[in-house]
This record gives sequence, C-alpha cells and structure tokens, in this order.
Amino acid sequence: MKAWLLTVALSLATPAFAQPAEPVNQVDGASCQAEEAALERDMDLARSRGQMLRRRQLAETLAALRTRCQGAPSSQSRAVRIDKLEHDIRLLRAELEHAEEQLRELKNERP
Repeated sequence: MKAWLLTVALSLATPAFAQPAEPVNQVDGASCQAEEAALERDMDLARSRGQMLRRRQLAETLAALRTRCQGAPSSQSRAVRIDKLEHDIRLLRAELEHAEEQLRELKNERP
C-alpha cells in the first residue's frame, strides 16, 4: 500500500517539476486559466473521493502555477488577492466539511 502511495505521489509530483520554468512575461494568460481550472477540477474530484493527500499536492501545484502566471503577490491588485483568498477559503471549508462528514460516519459505525 505504501509503495502504491509513493508511486502515485511521484507521478503527481513529476509533471510539476518536469515543466520548464517560464518567465512571468512569457506565460500565456489563457493557458494559465485552463491549467488552473483543470487543477481545481482535479482538486474537487480528489476531495470528493477522500484523497486529501492528492488534493493537498494539487493545491501546492496550483499555488506554484498561480505564482508563475501572476508574478509576485506584491504585483497583484488588492482585489485579485482578496478574490484568491476567498476562493481558497471556500475550498478549505468544503474540504473541512467533507472530513467532518467522514469523521461522523466513522464514529457512527459499529465496531
């Protein structure tokens, strides 16, 4: 089981490291949005399946993508930073609700 998890973790991590680092001014905005949307869908799917480690890894990849695409946080407008934080909070709350639901179900199971 541990070998399987390691294999999955490495397969998820490899694409993020294998991508060449592009300067911020050469990153295509549409490409960034498409990658971001795909990562968010994958995160939602992982959360719905209870794959919290995978969701966390995807969140780290998403954060790196946003940094690469949007530049340094100081260059972002205040409104963009607020929107990003509100989005992150919504994702974390949904993840917390899912984890709490799983905990309730586990506690209600008979041993």
